[in-house]
Amino acid sequence: MREDRPPARRHPTERPASEVHATEHLRYIREMMERTGSFTAVPGWGGVIIGVTAVQAAVLAGLTETTAGWLLAWVAEAVVALSVGAVTLMRKAGQSGVSLRSGAGRKYVLSLLPPMAAGALLTLALWQADQAALLPALWLLLYGAGTITGGAFSVRVIPLMGLAFMGLGVVALFVPFAWGNVLLGVGFGGLHLVFGYIIAKNYGG
Repeated sequence: MREDRPPARRHPTERPASEVHATEHLRYIREMMERTGSFTAVPGWGGVIIGVTAVQAAVLAGLTETTAGWLLAWVAEAVVALSVGAVTLMRKAGQSGVSLRSGAGRKYVLSLLPPMAAGALLTLALWQADQAALLPALWLLLYGAGTITGGAFSVRVIPLMGLAFMGLGVVALFVPFAWGNVLLGVGFGGLHLVFGYIIAKNYGG
């Protein structure tokens, strides 16, 4: 006569196979959403602050009497803008729970960096070649290009801002140097103010 045995007991820490499968499936979905989603943590108010400082830089640069003084004013503005942009970007990403190390956030940052690095190197080269008159067009075009490529992984308004920057850059190629400074103020100042406000109001600050 066969002796009945009690059913085997599962260890308390073991999870059913169906639960493990469901967890893995959810993780896969979350990773796919991060890869294909849009990066929405672009700091709108940070852009507004950058716009304000850029307008001030344009006025200060226009008042300088030497090309070296003009360049110094804009290099100082670039340092301020990068600092403000980095701090506000990380702050908004943290508040939104968005990672800058993976998914659309990582793609957004990596798409911006190459044009910025190229701009820094070409600035040095053109300055040494006594071609400072080309710098306004260079800065506007490369920043616009970086904004467009980064915007491909971000909210819809970002590529439009990049196109506007590139349009100003094209104009800067064919105007006198003094007008190039005005276009820098319109671009880095005016466009950041306008688009920063739009982003802040429509995409959470």
